[in-house]
Amino acid sequence: MAVRLFEGEDHAAAYLQYRVAPLELISRIMGYMEKKTTNQFNLAVDVGCGSGQGTVLLAPYFTNVVGTDISPAQLKMAKAQSNPPNVSYRECPAEELSFASCEVDLLSAMTAAHWFNHQKFLLEADRVLRPGGCLALLSYTMDFELEYGDISNKLNDICKEFYAALLPLRDPHIGTNSMKIYSDMFESCSYPDKEWVECLRVKRTMPLNRYIGMVETFSTYQKLLQKDPTEAKRLSNDIRNKLLSAMKTSSDPEVTVVVKYCYWLARKP
Repeated sequence: MAVRLFEGEDHAAAYLQYRVAPLELISRIMGYMEKKTTNQFNLAVDVGCGSGQGTVLLAPYFTNVVGTDISPAQLKMAKAQSNPPNVSYRECPAEELSFASCEVDLLSAMTAAHWFNHQKFLLEADRVLRPGGCLALLSYTMDFELEYGDISNKLNDICKEFYAALLPLRDPHIGTNSMKIYSDMFESCSYPDKEWVECLRVKRTMPLNRYIGMVETFSTYQKLLQKDPTEAKRLSNDIRNKLLSAMKTSSDPEVTVVVKYCYWLARKP
């Protein structure tokens, strides 16, 4: 990987607890594979797997699934879960995958590829994918939305304050909009058979505190937490209190969180 993040044990635990597993996108990926390639589903590799939420979703479709990451803390968390018997994990960089040439049927990266060295990763993906194998890269945008009765717009104005406060802390490697990275990688991919999907809205109902916890797993918030823990907690509490005030409650109400994904798929000739 070009950038090393998400390596503390506390952050890895929060990542596992709060991040949304992209179940709807797995069905899109598998639908693409079933349409585009021969019926070979032996090995899927999920690169930058983190604590394995997306990795395990591939287990029903493949003989073997391997999640890879460079963070020992994330891999420790992934291995500690109740994994299906055909799921395993390896520590290796995205640009130096520990697989033989033409061995992999599906290579995925779920909300991780923006941290890679993009050109080296695409070359490595081409090396390990078999002819007819598929590459799937997906990520969500930072601007989650909330739905709650007739005050959704008011709540989202408050959420935008949260995101705006964190925006200056974004890593220079990904800039202000990681979607451009995925678009550029899509254009750089030489495979003629490829598809780009700009936005898929995934909805999850959860307690408000879980939404706050999700935002706190962002690299920008973690950077603030390391730099100034008091300010980080003040920011979270301020946003939480403003949301609760708008909702006229002091409890932990259920909200619908809308996560906007972009993804692209490509088939190796």
